Amino acid sequence: MGQLEDMALLVRIVDAGGIGKAAEQLNMAKSAVSKRLKELENRLGTQLLSRTTRKSALTEAGALYYQRAISIIDEVAELNAQTHAVKTSLSGTLKITMPLSFGLLHLTPLIDEFSQLHPKLNLQIDFIDRHIDLLAGGYELAIRIAELKDSSLQARRLTPINHVLCASPDYITKHGGIETVAELTQCDFLQYGNLGQNVNAQGKVVLTDSEGTSHTVQLHTVMKANNGDFLKAMAIKGKGVCYLPSFITYQAIQAGQLVPLMSNYQLPTMYAYAVYPQTRFLSERCRSLIDFIAKHFGEHPYWDEY
Repeated sequence: MGQLEDMALLVRIVDAGGIGKAAEQLNMAKSAVSKRLKELENRLGTQLLSRTTRKSALTEAGALYYQRAISIIDEVAELNAQTHAVKTSLSGTLKITMPLSFGLLHLTPLIDEFSQLHPKLNLQIDFIDRHIDLLAGGYELAIRIAELKDSSLQARRLTPINHVLCASPDYITKHGGIETVAELTQCDFLQYGNLGQNVNAQGKVVLTDSEGTSHTVQLHTVMKANNGDFLKAMAIKGKGVCYLPSFITYQAIQAGQLVPLMSNYQLPTMYAYAVYPQTRFLSERCRSLIDFIAKHFGEHPYWDEY
């Protein structure tokens, strides 16, 4: 192995959080990773990682080497990408994570089309709703629907994510219509468990009226789940009112199984983002997939046409 590969190995160990995790990501034996690290330290004549049975940490020399190694690896990657800028089929491995419902409903056909365009590309996809450490997990890219707070990440906005309050026609008829805040407060609420800024742990929803005044509405939660497709199904069965992204409910609304509520009020908009570590050069395969997704969805995604 050359020195560039050894640099990449050290970076992987640090980013993954240890030799064991790095070995798993690289599909290597832990002993082989330890041996290569020791050979690098012997060649440099200094210890890069202080290792105990429980954890490892960069030494002062190791921290300097790690930072320069990142810079050098990224420069080489950028040089290779620029040299190989001809639009040929992409190759290599792209490990990404995405939300379960959004991924299955709307990203699956795009991933299929993208992989057909680039048959040499190896895609590794984890469907995970929670936010995870990209570097520790060895991910190059994440698709996230959220308010971004992690300053160590770079992000590109892909498409708006609008939410909708809706219920089945039978449920609405049973309640004599649901178009005012007072009527909404009397409804049974089917609450999404992965809570964002617009619905909190007490089952409150923020609505904005035509004059720009915000109303925080307390709802009576009768069912709570961490999967939007399940809550949509319960709403269709008349169990109550759901507050979900339109990318989950749009087909049920088009089919007349669910009816949007509170049409005179505006609900907050979130966004889907492509997220990646800012300490890394963005590979051509990663950049191409991001461009492909953003171009397909745009600022007016098809799931809002109902």
